[in-house]
Amino acid sequence: MATTPGFLTDWPWKPLGNFKYLVLAPSVVKATYDYVTLNANDRDLGLFLIFPLLLIRALNNQFWISLSRYMTAKGKSRIVDKTIEFEQVDRERDWDDQIIFNGILYYVGYYTLTEGRQLPLWRLDGVIIVILLHVGVVEFLYYWLHRALHHHFLYNRYHSHHHSSIVTEPITSVIHPFGEHIAYFTLFAIPLLTITLTKTGSIFAFAGYVTYIDVMNNMGHCNFELIPRIAFSIFPPLKYLMYTPSYHSLHHTQFRTNYSLFMPFYDYVYGTLDKSTDTLYENSLERTDESPNVVYLTHLTTPESIYHMRLGFASLASKPYTSPKWYLRMLWPVTIWSMIITWIYGQTFVVERNIFKKLKVQTWAVPKYKIQYFMEWQREAINDLIMEAILKAEGKGAKVLTLGLLNQGKELNRNGELFIKRNPKLKVKLVDGSSLAVAVVLNSIPKGTTQVLFRGTFNKVAYYLALALCHKGIQVAISRPDDYQKLKLELELTGDQDNLILSRTYSQKVWLVGDGLSKEEELKASKGTLIIPYSHFPPNKVNKDCVYQTTPAMLTPKHLENVDSCENWLPRRVMSAWRIAGILHGLEGWNVNECGDEVFNVEKIWQASLQHGFTPITKSSN
Repeated sequence: MATTPGFLTDWPWKPLGNFKYLVLAPSVVKATYDYVTLNANDRDLGLFLIFPLLLIRALNNQFWISLSRYMTAKGKSRIVDKTIEFEQVDRERDWDDQIIFNGILYYVGYYTLTEGRQLPLWRLDGVIIVILLHVGVVEFLYYWLHRALHHHFLYNRYHSHHHSSIVTEPITSVIHPFGEHIAYFTLFAIPLLTITLTKTGSIFAFAGYVTYIDVMNNMGHCNFELIPRIAFSIFPPLKYLMYTPSYHSLHHTQFRTNYSLFMPFYDYVYGTLDKSTDTLYENSLERTDESPNVVYLTHLTTPESIYHMRLGFASLASKPYTSPKWYLRMLWPVTIWSMIITWIYGQTFVVERNIFKKLKVQTWAVPKYKIQYFMEWQREAINDLIMEAILKAEGKGAKVLTLGLLNQGKELNRNGELFIKRNPKLKVKLVDGSSLAVAVVLNSIPKGTTQVLFRGTFNKVAYYLALALCHKGIQVAISRPDDYQKLKLELELTGDQDNLILSRTYSQKVWLVGDGLSKEEELKASKGTLIIPYSHFPPNKVNKDCVYQTTPAMLTPKHLENVDSCENWLPRRVMSAWRIAGILHGLEGWNVNECGDEVFNVEKIWQASLQHGFTPITKSSN
């Protein structure tokens, strides 16, 4: 929102919320119906193609969003190191409003201007007119409009909304108040109206000009430099005809320079070119991939999880993952193809970067889905990908690599021990984070609890949880004989075996649950039972009479930077215990592995988490 919002700030369809797309429905339905039902001579291809063009524009924007986020996470050619947060993501959530607005105007223009009907696919004279008018009229008028928008009266009421984003993303380019968009569309309509009224228009001229505007807008607001030096070496005048991301980035950091739209010519003419333009361009191109101190290695979960990742849909990534959205099912061809590609060929890729104090943290993802981790014939391929990631992290100088989610499975690689045995001279330390997961669950159990019941898969975290609880004098009920015998042998060494019982009842009021908890078991919990997961994945939450806590996680401190997406199903600025553990190992400089059957000092890592500002989550969800 602008500093002092002016007239026509909000979009007219804001009250409609997610139903805003319905404003286009009548025109889209009519255009489609006419094209299908009319005879070949009466059909108008130009009218029919308006809606596909709007969809292509949305896909084009999404492509640039994903590309920009991927490149800035890697660090290669990054322009500005300052990070973005949830506030910016929320402010830029409705980037598609301008596409809806343009769609309405295209349909209105078609039905009101008879010269715009039955356009040919191509006319050279119309294309030339569009180019000349853009260079000579649109760029000139935009330059002075832009300077006017930086006058304090208009800036405070309108343009400050756009400049709230110091670090730009591609969609920042279209984040303006409604009134400002009216002014911009009026400018861009000059070439299109001209070729319409002179009857020199064509489908190519319209679609090409709109696509040019979108590409240049998105490219110029990327936070990485992608225009190679050779482009300006081959054709030196190009620097007057095409801006670069670093060129426009200076406008967002310096505010009073580099006002031009896409062609810097007028900044040269009127003396508003930033003196550091060439230097920033060169420095950005020189930057290589960032070397992280800590790497968190995760993986894809469900087929739809690609849309909820930070590289997917920003609006979805900024919210906890729940059940798949209905509209994502319409993208099933894209989803299936992405699964096939990752199934056959895939490499670990960078998803996110964070900064904690001076520690550089990156999240990498193995291109495998949760279901693949349970396929025995996939295990070797997955372990090979994990091993490649470990060696890559070591090559980049990382001190710690955390195995996230199922990448630390016992059946898969014995909680990471396999990689240590394969490469005993590894310098990067492998952490599975079990110690902090144990600590978080222990500190989530209400004071005064005397009995707990373990249900679900009994893994490494559960084993050390049961030992710790028995040592504290809390009765631990285990349902599986094998797990009971293993624990009993260990507890006999300390004389705490009497606190362990083998039980198949469900009367306990505190349940500690792992993966594999069936719905039938869950429904047997009595009313008011507190269910605390120690698993990576949350339970189904089918028993409405129970109180559920989240999977082991903590609230991150404010000085953890670049937090603009949620970690799977966790709330905003909440991070899984396993992921936090790797950060703590990096901060404290603990030069040890935590994998296999080994677990780090539980109390020591718990106290370190608190000292560094991580906060326990005490609120349960019903």
